[in-house]
Amino acid sequence: MSTTLIVGACQAGVQIASVLRERGDTGPILLVGEEPHRPYQRPPLSKGWIRGELQPDDVILRTREWFAERDIELVTGDRIVTVHRGPDGAGIATTEGGRRIEFDRLALTTGASARRLPLEGTDYHGVHYLRDADQAIALQPALADEQAKNVVVIGGGFIGLETAAVARGLGKNVTVLEAAPRLVGRVVAEETSAFYLDAHRRRGIDVVLDARIRRILGGDARIAGAQGSVTGVELEDGTVIPADLVLIGVGVIPRTELADQLGLVVDGGIVVDSAARASDGMTVAAGDCTLMPNPYPLGIGGSIRLESVNNALEQAKIAAATLLGEDAEYRSVPWFWSDQGDLKLQIAGLSTGYDRVIVRGEPDSEKFSVLYYREGRLIAADVVNHPVEFLAVKSALTKGGTIPPDAARDTTVPLKSAVVLPDAAAA
Repeated sequence: MSTTLIVGACQAGVQIASVLRERGDTGPILLVGEEPHRPYQRPPLSKGWIRGELQPDDVILRTREWFAERDIELVTGDRIVTVHRGPDGAGIATTEGGRRIEFDRLALTTGASARRLPLEGTDYHGVHYLRDADQAIALQPALADEQAKNVVVIGGGFIGLETAAVARGLGKNVTVLEAAPRLVGRVVAEETSAFYLDAHRRRGIDVVLDARIRRILGGDARIAGAQGSVTGVELEDGTVIPADLVLIGVGVIPRTELADQLGLVVDGGIVVDSAARASDGMTVAAGDCTLMPNPYPLGIGGSIRLESVNNALEQAKIAAATLLGEDAEYRSVPWFWSDQGDLKLQIAGLSTGYDRVIVRGEPDSEKFSVLYYREGRLIAADVVNHPVEFLAVKSALTKGGTIPPDAARDTTVPLKSAVVLPDAAAA
């Protein structure tokens, strides 16, 4: 029987182990993670967790009994530091704690870590990042502290805006500093960006675009040798924004250390093919750590890196099939979501290469959709507070359908009724 080693106790890693067992694989499976926690969901960390509404068990993916029933050995709190493979694919991994693990098949689901800002003052007490459970555990009581009245969020992406919304909901004075000329500019069109800018400002959040930060300021420590506390953020024009707490959310960096060690091709992520195979033809990888061929049937060709739960799960299924020797190819309609206070954004498809945008509904109502077209065909949509329309678009894209632009504009007709499927289009 073949032993499978999965490095990374995350959603992608758990999914690979689960699919292997579902497909009848009876060999030993070891799922190894460096964090001390059982595999957990990341999305709630920037929402319910830091609001203080969730307990650890609320975000855990699987119970201990689940792993035991499937004979999956879960190792937590021990980082794999070296991996060696032979020409036949078998190898030995060594953990930081000194454990040696022999394996026949290897899967890398190493994820990504928070991108660090090379700024003066990031080591002050009160400066936080938010990517993993320990960071969320540290941030939650800091946000709840009544003495922390002023919160500065550096980064106007999803994590930054979600955290800003939570902080504002807790009664904090919140400022978001975004270096780009608009919010979430890498992901959504100007229409969606403009809506979120106005919506967050209406809720009392101060948003500064094109922000240029000089340094983070801090006061002297009260005890000799102790770390000083953050007091503000200084911009290049000399403006100082008071801060009792700073959250830095400027993206992530894929964890590729073991891939580098194995000599795999890495290019801003572990390069894999549509079967989730790395460049050695033996190792599979899935999730945030990978750079893969665009899996979206309506997408523009080339490689892409997707950071989402949906991608981690779907790519992991393909990785498991590849480990079992099955022919598999990752083709899927990506979808994402972001809860920013009472604003729920759901995205279906990928808008890269769009040449036309249709805004359906009134953004001022805070319930509307932005539909993206390329050469007259629907390729994606941003949907705000309208889950029915999100499901209609997602279903249409999954089935290869489209929604004519003129029909999309007509809000008197349910979007689901406007979908044109391939057979109907041909007829």
